[in-house]
Amino acid sequence: GIVLVAINPYEQLPIYEQDVIYAYSGQNMGDMDPHIFAVAEEAYKQMARDEKNQSIIVSGESGAGKTVSAKYAMRFFATVGGSASETNIEAKVLASSPIMEAIGNAKTTRNDNSSRFGKYIQIGFDKRYHIIGANMRTYLLEKSRVVFQAEDERNYHIFYQLCASASLPEFKDLGLSKCFFLPT
Repeated sequence: GIVLVAINPYEQLPIYEQDVIYAYSGQNMGDMDPHIFAVAEEAYKQMARDEKNQSIIVSGESGAGKTVSAKYAMRFFATVGGSASETNIEAKVLASSPIMEAIGNAKTTRNDNSSRFGKYIQIGFDKRYHIIGANMRTYLLEKSRVVFQAEDERNYHIFYQLCASASLPEFKDLGLSKCFFLPT
């Protein structure tokens, strides 16, 4: 398949705007510069032409911009599929991310807010190739961080905060059992 190497510039660039989506829409792979929109267009075209499921795998180091790349691909699909104005699919699919990442993010020696989750996002299209729904599954990675903390690293934010606050009176109002977090 196609491989695109992207670098997270850590700042917003004007290469992901609506006019760039339209520039890549309908183009053949290789006609324009390599771009996440070129990869998304190729998957979209093959889905429509062959009527078969397509996959885009976004992989990379911690902090490389994987979640942002997935957002851009979803924005591309919503725009070219004519459903961008009807639904904010990007926001809806990723709505659970802040909650999941608050539990699962950690500080590593290379990234101050490193996600410990892998995501599988499945986007459904109707016969006109408009987005009709999506599903996101989240997988916990590096489970060893729950019980082990390397030097100069911070483990899961909320998990440890809940453990540390289990004896506070406010904890009872959360409806969580103290023994859920601490050994008896």
